[in-house]
Amino acid sequence: MLINIGGSRGSLPSPGPDMLRYGGDTSCVQVTLSNGHHLILDAGTGIRNLPPDLGAGGEHIHILLTHLHLDHIQGLLFYPPLFDPHTRVTIWGPSAPGVSLKVRIARYLSAPLTPVDVRELPCQLDFRNCPVSEWDIGSARIRAEAVNHRGPTLGFRIEDSGVSLCYLPDHEPALLGALEDLEPEWISGYSLAREADLLVHDCQYTDAEYPSHFGWGHSAISHTVSFADRCDAGRVLLFHHDPQHSDDQLDDVLSDAVRRWKSRGRNDAALVMGADGDELAIEPCPERTGS
Repeated sequence: MLINIGGSRGSLPSPGPDMLRYGGDTSCVQVTLSNGHHLILDAGTGIRNLPPDLGAGGEHIHILLTHLHLDHIQGLLFYPPLFDPHTRVTIWGPSAPGVSLKVRIARYLSAPLTPVDVRELPCQLDFRNCPVSEWDIGSARIRAEAVNHRGPTLGFRIEDSGVSLCYLPDHEPALLGALEDLEPEWISGYSLAREADLLVHDCQYTDAEYPSHFGWGHSAISHTVSFADRCDAGRVLLFHHDPQHSDDQLDDVLSDAVRRWKSRGRNDAALVMGADGDELAIEPCPERTGS
């Protein structure tokens, strides 16, 4: 698998001269599978940075939404394939009692908030709740589970040709207590991230910022590192950066994360900061701890 980061910012777009290196577009990741097909994880403003010709050759585009907060769906109406009547698109997302995924998305993407209603998009568009069990898309096996965040929120695990990606952009695993003290079954997202070759994970707050944001559904950097270590992730990509964090502040967050990661006997090269436009190949990591 190969990932292309369209947007790595959280909460709201953050353009400006202090956000150039890591970028200011909100959550969106393109996944290229081993058979050449593509998945799109979330549809924040970063979706406009993806190749506009996906689906032009008849490929069925699948967009997997972790949840329906605006920073994860506001790019939908700016994605060219959705305006191509020859393109097939399926949008997957979390279920909610009594209301369809299509209706919930249309609450945001309709008048007076937007000039085009989701129901007017000319592509061949389908909406589906993510199954409670695993399912296949192309050459990939997909698994979705509910995780700690405000409102119905999913994390995803994608397995393809012997490698695995876990995507947890909005996640507060320490909500129930110190991760070192919790049994695995009490750690949100654990089964999705366990021994993932690449873990893409929320890193929104510094440890100093977290206490005033407890329960908001995001992680302090120490929690991100602890979670990745408990799950024995092979590599970690820090994601969903706070909109107030400049490039220099994110450099400091990365330095803190690397220090904590190395103190656990981990290879510092296995932990990176996500940036808009970055591409990363997902490779097997047979030896993790102490590698």
